[in-house]
This record gives sequence, structure tokens and C-alpha cells, in this order.
Amino acid sequence: MSQTIPSVGEALTATVPMVRTLNLVFEETTAQRAVLRLDDQPAYHNHVGGPHAGAMFTLAESASGAIVLAAFGDQLHRAVPLAVKAEIGYKKLAMGPVTATAELGRPAAEVLAELDAGQRPEFPVHVAITREDGAVTGEMTIVWTLRPKA
Repeated sequence: MSQTIPSVGEALTATVPMVRTLNLVFEETTAQRAVLRLDDQPAYHNHVGGPHAGAMFTLAESASGAIVLAAFGDQLHRAVPLAVKAEIGYKKLAMGPVTATAELGRPAAEVLAELDAGQRPEFPVHVAITREDGAVTGEMTIVWTLRPKA
């Protein structure tokens, strides 16, 4: 059973202005998955009345950052987590609140073994964006790295 790490959401809210700007809600943050919600806010609507693509990108990227911090936050003394690249696909119209669920694409132990070997590991984080009815409205993959500190 996973244990929720409340400090990850608090840390991201305190240090990442876009998390505060969009009022993202951290529903679950563990080393196994992160779930963030973007409530329906007219200030962030697009031309059809749903959440703007940029807001959904930020939601998904923030969910990926949350799981990276939950999984590798104990390594911050020796490595800096950085997003390397991201790709998003918008699948269906999103209306109302949307939720992003992020999962690591490689086992954390494998990533840490590469870091221990003096490498700069890269690993994907897969994110599904869903509407309240459960329909997947978008999918995102963000490749992260743990850059060793000099």
C-alpha cells in the first residue's frame, strides 16, 4: 500500500507559480502515481468553453513533476530533476474539471542504479488526462532526467 506524501503538493504549490496560478489540487502523490485536478475555471477556458490546452499541459506536467519528486525527492542532495522533453496528444473535448494521473515509465530502482553508476538517467513519465466521466481527453509523456550535481 502506498503512503501519501503531503509535502510534495505543498512544496510544488509553494515553489512553482503556475501551480498556484491554476489552483491545481493535489489529490494523491506517491512514488507510484500522482493525481492532480484542475477545477473548472472560466478564466482558463478556451474558445469552446473547456480548459485551455495550455492549462491541461501545465496540469499534466505538474502531475509528472509531483511523481518525480515523490519517487526521487530523497536524491535532491546529489541530483537535480529536470524535464527534458514532452509530447501531448489531445484526444477528446475536455469540459468541466479534468484530472491528470501520472505514472513512472521505468522502475525507480533502475533509474537510481544508473545514477549510482555515475550516469545521467532519463526516464519517461506517462500522464492520462480525464474528464469527470472517466473519458481520456489527453495523453502526455514527459521525459525527465536526474542531472548529477557537480
